[in-house]
Amino acid sequence: MATDTVTPTDGPTGASTSSASGYVQPEVDVPALTRLLDGRYAEVRNLVRSNLSAYSSILTDAETLSRADYRERVKELVVEMASTGQTGMGFPEEYGGGGDIGASIAAFETLSFGDLSVLVKVGVQFGLFGGAILQLGTERHHEAYLRQIVTGELMGCFAMTETGHGSNVQALGTVATYDVATQEFVITTTREDARKDYIGNAAEHGELAVVFAQLEVGGEGRGVHAFVVPIRVRDDSGELVPAPGVTIADDGLKMGLNGVDNGRLWFDEVRVPRDNLLNRFADVTPAGVYESPIDNPNRRFFTMLGTLIQGRVCVGGAGINAAKVALTIAVKYALRRRQFEASGEEEELLLDYGMHQRRLLPLLARTYALHFAQDVLSANLHDVLTGVREDEQTQRELESRAAGTKALGTWHATRTIQECREACGGAGYLAENRFAALKADTDVFTTFEGDNHVLLQLVAKGLLTDYASDFEDMDQFGLVRFVAGLAVDTVVEKTRVHGLLERVRDLLPGGDEWDQEAGLLDPEYQLAMYRFREEHMISGAARRLKRGIDNDMDPGEVFSRVQDHVIGAARAHMERLVLEAFVERTRALPDGDLKVALNLLCDLHALSGIEADSAWFMEHGRLSVQRSKAIRREVSSLCRKVRPLAGDLVDAFGVPEEMLRSPELVGDLVPMKG
Repeated sequence: MATDTVTPTDGPTGASTSSASGYVQPEVDVPALTRLLDGRYAEVRNLVRSNLSAYSSILTDAETLSRADYRERVKELVVEMASTGQTGMGFPEEYGGGGDIGASIAAFETLSFGDLSVLVKVGVQFGLFGGAILQLGTERHHEAYLRQIVTGELMGCFAMTETGHGSNVQALGTVATYDVATQEFVITTTREDARKDYIGNAAEHGELAVVFAQLEVGGEGRGVHAFVVPIRVRDDSGELVPAPGVTIADDGLKMGLNGVDNGRLWFDEVRVPRDNLLNRFADVTPAGVYESPIDNPNRRFFTMLGTLIQGRVCVGGAGINAAKVALTIAVKYALRRRQFEASGEEEELLLDYGMHQRRLLPLLARTYALHFAQDVLSANLHDVLTGVREDEQTQRELESRAAGTKALGTWHATRTIQECREACGGAGYLAENRFAALKADTDVFTTFEGDNHVLLQLVAKGLLTDYASDFEDMDQFGLVRFVAGLAVDTVVEKTRVHGLLERVRDLLPGGDEWDQEAGLLDPEYQLAMYRFREEHMISGAARRLKRGIDNDMDPGEVFSRVQDHVIGAARAHMERLVLEAFVERTRALPDGDLKVALNLLCDLHALSGIEADSAWFMEHGRLSVQRSKAIRREVSSLCRKVRPLAGDLVDAFGVPEEMLRSPELVGDLVPMKG
């Protein structure tokens, strides 16, 4: 972008402030950059930061308390935070909330700087349980439950996942049969693998559950619906005990998040009143007549699930912010820890080593990129859920972007935390330095709220069908048949990537050799490379699907053979969206040092992505050996330029000092011998 290739001069920092090419090292205004990252919800994020600092003892409680006591402390903390208003910002004001969905997402993302059991408990209580009642229920449910949910007085569960059907929600085995004689629904676990599993708040604290079950009315199946079901009642002594017909078991010790009481639920003909059906999208009359404003059952199902995507958006944001904590610790350590004599008598700082820069700084750039992509997603979600944008195409595109951003954000967290742990050596293995908890607690992010590969299949389905009118009716076999019935050129045009790529080519020098002639730091070149990869992978997947059907292969076998290609196309699509979000944010900034600094990061992110996939680009004729080597050199040069800014760039994340913990990693160290 606005930087030229520079070979920094030797010096104690490994970088120069200026060069003959005209590059001048920018100075980062940390408070200004924090304000940019915090966006319109800076006040909300600062409230959460204050609460995190006030309750920082939870980080040591997680290690010193028994599991039972730790769970109770997490619950207490969640209720205390609820009293500050930070956990209820997405609920309507008339029920004690803040009436701002965007604010609730910002609060949740910031909360992930701290103990992640607290984060997940908040997500279960207010995002999943409360969100289901808010989004799937109607006024009668809102009046009955929301005030107590917002205060934390009424704890609940989101009982969707089953042992036998995790991602395939439409095939759930729990059944709710309407009894017209009593005007009740009878909830039953029909077989062992239909038990509800991994349910947060179930093992100890939940009193109610939103249970997803197959609705049967008059002997006819109506698909999955949601019901409010009491799972605990108070006995004569006032103690909470399992409700009649409900069996509850503890999932036990987990890899992480042991402050959350995940449990299992079985229902043995549990009866609930007719009014306990969350009836925003469908209802059953007292006489047993099923009614819904959405005739198509698949569309009704996907519309229902579409209202619940806030949880998926929040998990992706939480992963990105957990990566910020790891990077802050690792970069600060690398700016203090010295190892081996490289020049003179003083040992070299870790971050002055080129390999250490290569390990951490592209991850730092990608974290910024994902932050801005998450901002775009959060704004879109706010607009859809508040009715600013209500068309079906927008809703489907939002669901796709939420799925893809969650996948990229949580995979990034897993990779970044591991790399940062290793970059801190043995010190990173000590519990007090936070990596143990960060690794254990975030690992499940890649699979809850949807397994990442399954989510990318959802992204691919949208790309290949352009969210066609029968989008909801397509399983993976329907997708194969649909694509096979189209001309491949139609599939490509529907993605709307092809036209963009052609326009970009017009802006770059070299004609058909645009990818060989354009400057490496030209954002149009970078975007064109990402768009070319996306277009080529989508069209290639479509051709393979079509060819399989044309050769009379079984649709299931066709999909299985092409599945990796389909998921690769989805990932290429998401990578392009992430880069676009970064480029657009930097372009919107006024000229100055902040823009220069973010341009450096944007260039580093873009070229690191091309470098990582250089084999693909070379295989497909878009990267010569010489160009590939030039990109590798440029990435190293960008790392050297970012290195003097690294401390300021992680400080701008605004992770409270108490959440960094790690006194020997982030504080001043006595130089140590290697």
